[in-house]
Amino acid sequence: MRQGLGVLGVAIRAEKSIFAAAVLSSALYGLMTVAAAWALGWATDHVVLPAFENGRITTGALAVGALLILGVSLLKALGVAGRRYFAGVMQYRMQARSRQDVTRQYLRLPLAWHHRHPTGQLLSNAGADVEAAWAPLAPLPMAVGVVVMLVTAAVAMVITDPILALVGFLVFPAIAVLNLVYQRRLNPLATRAQQLRAEVSEIAHESFDGALVVKTLGREDEETARFLAKADELRDANIAVGRVRGLFDPVLEALPTLGVLAVLLIGAMRLESGAIGSGVLVQVAYLFTLLAFPIRALGWVLAELPRAVVGYQRIRAVLDATGSMEHGAAELAGTAPAGLEVRGLGYAYGGGDGDADFPVLHDVSLEVAPGRTVALVGPTGSGKSTLAQTFVRLVDPVRGTVLLDGTDLREVTRGGVSDAVALVPQQTFLFDDTVRGNVTLGRPVGDEDVWAALRLAQAEGFVSALPSGLDTQVGERGTSLSGGQRQRIALARALVRRPRLLVLDDATSSVDPQVEARILYGLRDAAQASTVVVIAYRMATIALADEVVYLEHGRVVDQGGHAELLARCEGYRNLVTAYERQEAEREALDAEQEEEVSA
Repeated sequence: MRQGLGVLGVAIRAEKSIFAAAVLSSALYGLMTVAAAWALGWATDHVVLPAFENGRITTGALAVGALLILGVSLLKALGVAGRRYFAGVMQYRMQARSRQDVTRQYLRLPLAWHHRHPTGQLLSNAGADVEAAWAPLAPLPMAVGVVVMLVTAAVAMVITDPILALVGFLVFPAIAVLNLVYQRRLNPLATRAQQLRAEVSEIAHESFDGALVVKTLGREDEETARFLAKADELRDANIAVGRVRGLFDPVLEALPTLGVLAVLLIGAMRLESGAIGSGVLVQVAYLFTLLAFPIRALGWVLAELPRAVVGYQRIRAVLDATGSMEHGAAELAGTAPAGLEVRGLGYAYGGGDGDADFPVLHDVSLEVAPGRTVALVGPTGSGKSTLAQTFVRLVDPVRGTVLLDGTDLREVTRGGVSDAVALVPQQTFLFDDTVRGNVTLGRPVGDEDVWAALRLAQAEGFVSALPSGLDTQVGERGTSLSGGQRQRIALARALVRRPRLLVLDDATSSVDPQVEARILYGLRDAAQASTVVVIAYRMATIALADEVVYLEHGRVVDQGGHAELLARCEGYRNLVTAYERQEAEREALDAEQEEEVSA
């Protein structure tokens, strides 16, 4: 209860004026509801009973009674409309604010944090958890406002007849105990259901994201069974929550009704003894029926509190997450190609603070002169892609520094690194947007600059041939384009920003060697050239670089020209000539087999 009220307090402090308007509207509704009891009591004594006793109704009394009931009804309707409108505004504002806060935090948190959290869970945090956290805001203003109704009705009952009021009030301790039992039983069930929502989302996202693998390997039935198993768990958890709520709501509804019956029973006895009049009994009985509504309104809030607490805790886990990158005040001024220097860099996966996790890079040091093209070469798992991520500050090293033009990237202002450095990753991602939209990503870039970037990326020809040119929709993840076309669009996206340092993480692997050579030569001869670091595997790509850095097991083993490394570095020579050696061995084996057949 304390945590739930704390969650509500966050919303109230954030939307004070809207909450006040909603509560005032609800209070107006509550006051007019109580006023309706007084109007009914007045009408009973001055209109209904005289009609039975005298056989006629005076026009004045009838008009007053009608005006009282009509006026109270109109004000009551105004209160209902205001309460619902302002409560809705408050709820949706808080949901929007929370989604924005969570999304901004996702963008602030480093890539290492995202590696430890499944995408489905992150989607659940921004979706189902946000909705659950602020679900009580819809009935909250009504519950707070009708407290006025509850107090007013209780006071009116005591003033009208204290004995009947005492009879009715006996139901309140039972309601308090019922709420306590309900909260204790529902909270763990709601926590489990909310967690399962995230797990179902994770499986669904993973299956949809891997649709190509699922379909090509015929795993549809297995994926369906995996999803159904978790969905069944969620169903059972929701049924368990619904079962508790289904038991709670009818009992809560029944308790005030039992109170009304007790009031009518005792009231009838007091009416027979002449202690009270008919109008008093009608008024008290009606007032007590009104108490059921504010009790139910409070119950609606209480029913949502367990889910709200769980949802809010899951949101706070994201917003309070550590690991957010710090930024300094340094600027990366200039437009010329940038110099890159790495000093004693070490990195480990696993989210820890040292090599006790999953060490990938060890004491890496290298220099790339401005305007040079350097190839990073090494066997699979040697740390090339991780090293490239430190160049663009997707991750920070555990130890050591990365400097651009002599400035530590950790000292650069927020957004400064991305303005000067661009990475084209090996896994190309395109949005379900036009070619223009995928190249500019919303930046105010003219079509001339877009075409220039496409030309440099060797993409101008096929984009011009598309049905709508730059306005052609490429489909989700660029499915309407080939792998090589997607890579060139992604390269143009980086080039249109005119980066001073361009990092290509095997970003031309899907284009043929001739196109790749034209791209690299074009980058070198461009009007605004960049320093280029390319992660390469093909001999044709490596041969185009000014210098080669060879890595093994997360360490720089050698650095120099391609010919130099071929001559002096056995690991490098074995790696880059592996394909040729295999071809030579295969040809020799074929020749040997042909000789045996001839013999």
